[in-house]
Amino acid sequence: PLAQAAHSRASAGAAPLGGRLHGQGRSTFVRALDDVSFQLETGDRLALVGHNGSGKSTLLRVLAGIYHPDRGHVSSSSHVSGIFNMSLGFRQEATGYRNLVIKGLMAGRSRAEIEAALPEIAEFTGLGPYLDMPLHTYSQGMAMRLAFAATTAFSNDILVMDEWIGAGDAGFQEKIIARMNDFLHASTIVVVASHSASLLRRLANKAIWLEQGQVRRMGGPEVIDEYEAAISVVELAPPLRAQVDA
Repeated sequence: PLAQAAHSRASAGAAPLGGRLHGQGRSTFVRALDDVSFQLETGDRLALVGHNGSGKSTLLRVLAGIYHPDRGHVSSSSHVSGIFNMSLGFRQEATGYRNLVIKGLMAGRSRAEIEAALPEIAEFTGLGPYLDMPLHTYSQGMAMRLAFAATTAFSNDILVMDEWIGAGDAGFQEKIIARMNDFLHASTIVVVASHSASLLRRLANKAIWLEQGQVRRMGGPEVIDEYEAAISVVELAPPLRAQVDA
């Protein structure tokens, strides 16, 4: 995918952020993804790592069918569900329970299927009486719990999740990992982007390191360790010196 961008000048020695810039006439464009190719099989849980702007979120949206590549193609044997924006598909004035029903209807579930699933979803969220309150009264973490529970309860066989999935508290992250393991046992595919390396290590059996829209490394969970090691190398500035002449 190409997106128009304003002219800018990269700082010397800066981290490789964003996609690769291409000039066309008087305009500059960003190629958000370039020559990215891979295949996932039943039971795979893929972690995406990389700097901000490396193409992780763009790739997830391509997989979900939100963006369409101008070259190449994406093929899937099943429908894809995605968690990208906590407010997407939710109504701020509606209660948590009402929003769960709306998400179920949007996913194509019947009223009977939704009603049968509500007790388990409610227990998973841990929100208790807040499910009877409007969504606009929720904190960001509470809204994330509701969004994750609803999307995974009514998801398809392939699930893609953007970076905010690592923003929950420690207790809820344990629930996330347990739910991901349930997906694996149900023979599904999961693709996750997160800046929480510890979460990704516990979830993933494959990993892709993206840099400027291209694949820098692809392999098993060791790719996460390689990425972490690379970004931990910080070039120290020379010591400051001052001289005062009296």
